[in-house]
Formats: sequence, C-alpha cells, structure tokens
Amino acid sequence: MGRAGKILLLVATLWPLLYMGLFFGFIFSMMLSMPQSGGSTPPGMSGFFPGIFMLHMLTILWCFALAAIYLVNVFRNDRVAEDRKVLWAVVILLGGFFAMPVYWHLYIWPDVPAPVAQRPPAE
Repeated sequence: MGRAGKILLLVATLWPLLYMGLFFGFIFSMMLSMPQSGGSTPPGMSGFFPGIFMLHMLTILWCFALAAIYLVNVFRNDRVAEDRKVLWAVVILLGGFFAMPVYWHLYIWPDVPAPVAQRPPAE
C-alpha cells in the first residue's frame, strides 16, 4: 500500500471517532435546548433527525467495512508476528474503532520491515 493509500485509510479510520464526537455534541445540544421549548422538539431540530439517522447508519456500515479491511490486513501483513495475529483480530473486533488507529500506527504506517524476534533454539 502506498503512502496515499495509508493516509486515506487513516482518514477512513478516524471518521467513526470524529462522528462519535459530533453525534454526542449534537445530542447534548438538543438536550440543552429542550427546556427552552417547553419539552417538545426544539424549533428547527426536527428536520435534522432523518439526516442524523442516515449518517448514523452509514457510519455503522463504515465501521463494519473497516473491521473487514483490518481483519484481512492482520492475516496478510508480514509485520504482525504469527503468534499475535489472532490476538490482533480479537482486539480489532472487540476494540473496534478505538483499536484500529493503534494497529494502523504500529503495522500499516511504518515503511521499514518489522524486526523479527529471535528465539533461542530448542534444545
């Protein structure tokens, strides 16, 4: 994967984290504006819900696609030690978009080959 592809994957990987912040900010701002409108939907906010819902669903599908991309990369990447491939697969599945940037930083971004751990010969 070239440098541009790696950066594009990073941007795609960071989108769910950015979206989570935007989503919580939007919900928090709606909650703060509720008492001012008498408990009903704040003026001008009712039109946002279908857009937010659609963006939310697309982001969930995006996360599934990213998980598939990263899982394939874990098992095809020579930089990941053989005994850690399953561990990384579990971490990516359970850690989701929090674990993906860490994996990207450790195993996708560096251009130099990973050092091979030397094990002592069996006696």
